[in-house]
Amino acid sequence: MPLPIESYGLIGDCTSCALVGSNGSIDWLCWPRFDSPACFAALLGDDRNGRWQIAPERVVHAEAIDRRSGDGPAPVTTTRSYRRDGMVLETVFTTPDGEVALIDFMVIDAPAPTIVRIVEGRSGRVRMSMDFILRMDYGLSVPWLTHLEQGEGISAIVGPSRCVLRSRMPLHSRDLRTTANFTVAKGERQTFSLSYSESHLPVPAAIDPMAALRDTEGFWDGWIAQSTFDGPYDAPVRRSLVTLKALTYKPTGGIVAAPTTSLPECLGGSRNWDYRYCWLRDATLTLMAFMAGGYFEEARDWRDWLHRAVAGSPEQVQIMYGLGGERQLLEWEVPWLAGYENSTPVRVGNGAAGQLQLDVYGEIVLALHRARHDHLRPVTAGWTLQVSLLEHLETIWREPDEGIWEVRGGRRHFVLSKISCWAAFDRAVADARQYGLEGPVERWEALRDEIHETVCREGFCPERNSFVQYFGGRSLDASLLLIPQIGFLPPDDPRVIGTVEAIEHDLIRDGLVLRYRTEEVDDGLDQQDEGAFLACSFWLVNTYVLMGRRDDAQALFDRLLALRNDLGLLAEEYDTVLRRQIGNFPQAFSHLALVASAAYLEHGTFRTAGDGGA
Repeated sequence: MPLPIESYGLIGDCTSCALVGSNGSIDWLCWPRFDSPACFAALLGDDRNGRWQIAPERVVHAEAIDRRSGDGPAPVTTTRSYRRDGMVLETVFTTPDGEVALIDFMVIDAPAPTIVRIVEGRSGRVRMSMDFILRMDYGLSVPWLTHLEQGEGISAIVGPSRCVLRSRMPLHSRDLRTTANFTVAKGERQTFSLSYSESHLPVPAAIDPMAALRDTEGFWDGWIAQSTFDGPYDAPVRRSLVTLKALTYKPTGGIVAAPTTSLPECLGGSRNWDYRYCWLRDATLTLMAFMAGGYFEEARDWRDWLHRAVAGSPEQVQIMYGLGGERQLLEWEVPWLAGYENSTPVRVGNGAAGQLQLDVYGEIVLALHRARHDHLRPVTAGWTLQVSLLEHLETIWREPDEGIWEVRGGRRHFVLSKISCWAAFDRAVADARQYGLEGPVERWEALRDEIHETVCREGFCPERNSFVQYFGGRSLDASLLLIPQIGFLPPDDPRVIGTVEAIEHDLIRDGLVLRYRTEEVDDGLDQQDEGAFLACSFWLVNTYVLMGRRDDAQALFDRLLALRNDLGLLAEEYDTVLRRQIGNFPQAFSHLALVASAAYLEHGTFRTAGDGGA
């Protein structure tokens, strides 16, 4: 049985990530890339689908007792933290026999992708247990195990993949798992490492775990030291930025929305999606979040990934791509995984990649606009591609689409989609005039004004005194909170004020904002409820700031910070009834939105380093 989502911590090496539970179990790992098949998939099933646990025997025995009878936990307390604010996770178990630390990390720039786990005695003598169950292909394929020469570990092969587990401890393989039992006393240390390679290549060379720890901590120390964000929310912003860095695929600069798939938006439901891809919708926020922290290299890499990914025919622009810009993200279901807390189906791939979502054209142009504003590349970079995209947008902006929430209940004229089209032409006009770039500026101005008039006429409901989700509808949508942030209307416009008041009345549950009412909107899915989408609540923080409601913004932001787990991590949503994080974890969009709201509270707008305002 997997732990609550918020009970996991993240480790990563900027090519992939692993989720480590508070019980010392790695329950999710995809190798060698974020979107590779998982070799530990207990998160979406049980330990038979692969996991790697190192913990005091008391913890392991307590889990076994709990599975059988539900009796109380063992007398063990657990505390966790990231060492030196980086991406090295330390879990400290305090038992009646003594205290022991488990130090977990993924080695940066290792010759082969490698996880290191160090068990360090802090006091007394603690009996420890290691249980290693490797299952490739999302928990399905059992590897062939062989012992390495000189008893230094085991090699596990399944088809094209090999994993090598090394330790000085005797390793025992039986019943399709590998175990070790040992005692660690104060001042003693035991180390384990797991490396990945293609099976036709030589066995990955052994590494020095302690040297790898020093090098990895040095990398994260150096990266964090570059942060220029300064203010009362420096600590949560830095944790969010480190998390975003860990979700970056270093070879290409792409950033995954989350390192997981199919963690449910409703426990026991079917709203389960694969988020191990790169969404264009995150483009502008990603650029600005990194630049707000002073990380211009990461911003440039992301901007360059964006330009490469969308290059090609404008008619074929997608809402998301693979880590290298791959376009074929075919969606299929994994029948052998039971799903997180029986939330099925488990999905791999994402069919929404083939949807029409007009807002992404606005996101592309907004990102390129910000890149020019902050001098990430020469002002002419990407202009020819941008003009081509706008030419196509001129022909399709009047069409219905699936919208920002990727509904599967049919296309509609979603208000935010049209506003994003307005933003695309608005920023193109601004850039053409400011930088002397060539384009049909007068035609773009006319289209911009036409879209604005159309949205105000068709997307505003006088009876509700609010903009609505789609033309002719009455349902509300939290994305309407972006209207003043995009600049479509000023925050003191009566229609904006009315929209915020309507959202406060109808879309807030226990102080947090819902995307929309699932019972009112045909999104093509079951009518099961879902949690509060955390980014939407951050959007309300920003709108409160723009409206001058500073106290309301502060209170809501502090409430959102309190929802983070003990390591400062956020999932996609929060269930206010169960008081649990739900959805894929950790979620880049939630952390991007946190950075944006901190900037709004600090500066009154979303400023980047050295910027006068955005």
